[in-house]
Amino acid sequence: MSAFPSSRLTGDGVLDFTRTAVVLADRTGVVQGWTEGAERLLGYPVSRAVGRPLAEVFGGADPRQPSQDGAWRDRLAAADGWSGLAAVRRGDGRRLDLELRVLPVLDADKRPFRLVLAAEMMRTPWSGLGRSMLDGILGMSPVGVAMLDPDLQYVWLNDALERMGGSPRAERVGKRIGEAQPGLPAESIEAEMRRVLRTGVPSVGVEYLGRPRSDPQREHAYSTSFFRLEDEAGHVLGVCYMVLDVTEGYRARQRMALLNRAGERIGSSLDVWQTAQELADAAVPDLADFVTVDLLDAMVSGEEPSSGPIDAGTLFTLRRAGQRSVREGCPEAVIAVGEPAAYAPSAPVVLSLTGGDSLLLPALDLDSGSDWPADDPVRAARLRELGFHSLMVVPLRARGVFLGAATFARWQPTGPFQPDDLVLAEEFVTRAAISLDNARRFTREHAAALTLQRSLLPRDLPVQSAVDAAYRYLPADSSTGVGGDWFDVIPLSGARVALVVGDVVGHGVHAAATMGRLRAAVQALADLDLAPDEVLAHLDDMVNRVAHDANSDDGVIGATCLYAVYDPVSCCCTLARAGHPPPLLVSPAGACQLVELPTGPPLGLGGMPFESAELPLPEGSLLALYTNGLLLGKALDLDGGITRLRTALADPQAPLEDICDSVISSLPGARPVDDVALLLARTRALPKEQLAVWDIAAAPSAVGEARRSAAGQLARWGLEKLEFSTELIVSELVTNAIRHASGPIRLRMIRDGTLICEVSDGSSTAPHLRHARTTDEGGRGLFLIAQYAERWGARYTADGKFIWAELPLETVAETVPASALIDAFADPDDR
Repeated sequence: MSAFPSSRLTGDGVLDFTRTAVVLADRTGVVQGWTEGAERLLGYPVSRAVGRPLAEVFGGADPRQPSQDGAWRDRLAAADGWSGLAAVRRGDGRRLDLELRVLPVLDADKRPFRLVLAAEMMRTPWSGLGRSMLDGILGMSPVGVAMLDPDLQYVWLNDALERMGGSPRAERVGKRIGEAQPGLPAESIEAEMRRVLRTGVPSVGVEYLGRPRSDPQREHAYSTSFFRLEDEAGHVLGVCYMVLDVTEGYRARQRMALLNRAGERIGSSLDVWQTAQELADAAVPDLADFVTVDLLDAMVSGEEPSSGPIDAGTLFTLRRAGQRSVREGCPEAVIAVGEPAAYAPSAPVVLSLTGGDSLLLPALDLDSGSDWPADDPVRAARLRELGFHSLMVVPLRARGVFLGAATFARWQPTGPFQPDDLVLAEEFVTRAAISLDNARRFTREHAAALTLQRSLLPRDLPVQSAVDAAYRYLPADSSTGVGGDWFDVIPLSGARVALVVGDVVGHGVHAAATMGRLRAAVQALADLDLAPDEVLAHLDDMVNRVAHDANSDDGVIGATCLYAVYDPVSCCCTLARAGHPPPLLVSPAGACQLVELPTGPPLGLGGMPFESAELPLPEGSLLALYTNGLLLGKALDLDGGITRLRTALADPQAPLEDICDSVISSLPGARPVDDVALLLARTRALPKEQLAVWDIAAAPSAVGEARRSAAGQLARWGLEKLEFSTELIVSELVTNAIRHASGPIRLRMIRDGTLICEVSDGSSTAPHLRHARTTDEGGRGLFLIAQYAERWGARYTADGKFIWAELPLETVAETVPASALIDAFADPDDR
């Protein structure tokens, strides 16, 4: 019945109507009507009460007074009614101390009756004050009482109901509710009274909203109980109702419910714009008809706004971050979300921010003669056109910092904003301000975290010709966007490439920082051209040191890693793993299998060896390296993850980017349960025409032959412009091998993205660059190589070592003639 949520009045609150006796009697004192409350209070059912004298059903509690007939005759005979205290005995013999009131009333046929109201003293809030409860109900109390005939016309009402409705008693008697109070939901109220008249079952605590004549501009809330009245023959005489204005309690419950809903809706994310919009959405339509949220520019960008109110002389910029209207399309707004919000110095928003306090304007003055409308005529004209009449502005403030302001406006005839509305708005804004400040802090920290991520993970894969590669990285921690998984593609000497995938325990910034240290260590170890098992051994030592140095608050440090080196000359891949899942290999024909590798312990355990394994990879083979997050869905199904990966890799010749998308789209759920790193590599083979190899005799005369062989190969490749620097490097490398190493000696030249010159020998002696004295006859060879080569180094094998140098295919400026350098530094025998 256009009601609000039920909140019945009980003995623990204002009054328990279910324990209040309402009895109708004729002038002789015979009971004609008996309510359920009377039955509960006195213990007599209606069948035993109706038709009996009041003196019997209100039997005296003192056995020395066998009859109460005389007392009840006096009470019933009083022309103005009677009120007082009486000790009576229930039907079960228990004593009751009651407060009574007897009222003379007339029925629809003007016959005289008496209405008797009774309540137990201990259940009456006014008893302890020495004042009659019934005087309170029917006189000065807020409880209104009325009797209506079967046609639902008023027969009688008390003073409280007269005051509550705002219309004189004489104007109500003989009329129905809708005629006397058109602002109340008369149809639903009368429907409830008809049900009570029809069934005899009372209604207690029925609640509804309405606008009484006493206060037509403000909606009130009422709690009403209805009782049927009958005569001794069981004929229905009418209905009695008691009503209480519970507007304040209703509004308090409304505010609490609204705050609870706002708490659920505001701050659902760490996004400044979304949080501002959630504040506007939560306040419309329950609190305001139109709401705007304007934030300082520093707040939107994640910077630190100044603390305290804004200096009135300071230039500051506001930006519209959220707005909502009960009208579709938000026609009240003169700017859109995201645009700068310019206000006149006299505008309420500016005054609130510079003064630091909320503003309440119950009656909005939009006349052009006042300061604000005169300074901002466009906005004032829009508000005047749309009929706005009341305004509130609340500054957004959190942790002593002012973030912006929220404006609440009304144009519908719900009445102006009241002080309690401002309190509610401030509660809204306080909750939103904390969320906005958290979002601002997150924006700043998130930017730092993303910067960290970009610095730790490769933004682009390096240029190399050994494999075609593609990758995907998906952190489980969506709030920061960083995790502990990593991958790398590292070009090595001899046109080889290292493929790396690793997984640090945990998520977030700490795991990412640890990952960054490990990735840097892997790159440094890769530059040393160590075997995969040696790289993992050194990495294991580093993790142990990091764990030893870490603070106890950082938690356990651990990681897994897979390190693979692919050589496009031999089409062979050497792999080793430290607690990491093995890669998946797809042959050019489409056969898919897990690569069987020796199982090494995770990094950080220490004391356990790692083993490498060699694997032939024909050109066009697809190698998939990944972390656990790719396999483990919410059910942590490892086998199911391998099956999903096999299915996604079914077409090994498809573009790698498409395969990556297929693998990621096969992941269950919106977010992975663990960080995901995927690295796909499709192998290439170095064409034979890009490779030249010569066996070198261990004799000084072989140096000249090596130079001539190199020059001839350069001519066949069309790289004559590199002849001088190549001959110089080949001469020095071969000379050093003949002088200081053991056989067999071999010269290899590779034309790739650079020109690679390699000399291998059977010695493990490490070369090193040094400064030769002017009197020294040697020691300048590596220095010269370092000057002409783009990079150079040494790598070691089980049979010896390689000394290599790379030259850019573009020529470098020659500052010294070739003949002069060769004459100066080459041995006489090798010229």
